[in-house]
Formats: sequence, C-alpha cells, structure tokens
Amino acid sequence: MTADKKLPRAASTKQDVDAFLRKVAAAPVNRAAGQRGRLLFAMDATASRQPSWDQAAEIQAEMFTATAALGGLEIQLAFYRGFGEFRVSKWTASAEDLLRLMTSVFCLAGHTQIGKVLSHAENETKQQKVNAVVLVGDCVEEDVDRLGALAGELGLLGVPVFMFHEGTDPAAAFAFQQVARLSGGAYCRFDANSPDVLKSLLSAVAVYAAGGRPALENFARKQGGEILLIAHQMKGG
Repeated sequence: MTADKKLPRAASTKQDVDAFLRKVAAAPVNRAAGQRGRLLFAMDATASRQPSWDQAAEIQAEMFTATAALGGLEIQLAFYRGFGEFRVSKWTASAEDLLRLMTSVFCLAGHTQIGKVLSHAENETKQQKVNAVVLVGDCVEEDVDRLGALAGELGLLGVPVFMFHEGTDPAAAFAFQQVARLSGGAYCRFDANSPDVLKSLLSAVAVYAAGGRPALENFARKQGGEILLIAHQMKGG
C-alpha cells in the first residue's frame, strides 16, 4: 500500500490514548435494565500473537473487577488462527472461566479472519444486544472495503468496535481505523511492553459496555492518573 497522510504516526503517544478514551466515552451504549453489559472480546491467535495473548490472559480479570459495581459484565471470547479456524466461547460472567479458556489456547500460523469476527458480532447482537466489541491484533490480510461494509452494519446496529493495534504496520493501522470509524468505535495503538496501558484501555471499554459514559467518568475519578485527566476532557463533549 502506498503512503497515506491519513495513516497514524508510528509511535503511540499519550495523545493517542487520550483520543481513544474520549471516543469510548462518546459512543452510545444501550443496556436493558437489570442486564449485564455484553462485551465480545476478539483476539488474533495467529503465530505472532502468543506473547500478547499471554499478556491479555493475565490482565483480563481487571475487566470484571472494574464492572462489578455496575451489575457485572458478560464476555464472549472469539479468536482465529491456523487454516481458517474461528472459534467462539459461551458467554461468561466469570473471570476464572475466561482465564481457563484463554490459557487453553495456543497460537498457530495463519491468515487474519477479522471479517468472521464482525459477522459473528452482527449475528450475536441480532439475538441479544452486544454493547461493544474489542478486537486485538497486529495485521490485516483481508479486503478493507469488505471489512468496512461489515463494520458499517454494526454501526447501524449500535455496536461499536474498539480496535487495539499492536505494532506499527501502516496497512493494519489504516484498516483498523476504518473498522473503528464505520462502527462508531475507536482505534488505539498499544505497545506490548506497556501492559498497564492495555489494562487501562480494556478496563475502560468494559466499564463503558457495562454502564456507558457516566460509569466511565466515575471509574476515571476512582482510578485517578491519566484516566482522570481524560474524564475531565469528556465533560460537555
């Protein structure tokens, strides 16, 4: 792909994280009274992803902890790997169950299958509302226009996709940004050597899925630090 002025900078900065969290806060969330938020947590499990998979497995409990006071969260794990393999788990409200699932998975070489993730999210939300989708990956080997069309369908259904991009691949960055924008979600690049950043971002999306913008702002006040600064920027925006 040729260079594009719309492509992001190679380095992830505090401003990138700030912008991501502002977009999380601005996205609408619809959750029926008395129901847990529902988050589809999708990961690329191709060969290059093992270190990040292990890292995400270690911090995933934070998503449940952060949303406990909001009535909890249900998460479905989805992943792709190998030769066309795409799997999804049952919905769970247990950090222990999700950890057991994640630690049983090993990564295999293969091509990306982001389109399957987006199609699955659409099918799931037509049965019962999915409040948000998180997708963690480092590359894209699919037709961007097709991914954009699928993302647009999710946008019409009110299902934002939050794209977490590890690395600096410009083609992946462009595709991830398109999916995020067309679905009404947000894009953020992260560094696998900074697990605290990934933990904060995942927790923020989980809180958003469970309780929307007010819950996210309250979470920011309790957490302090960088997320508190972002919450101040959100007000009135």
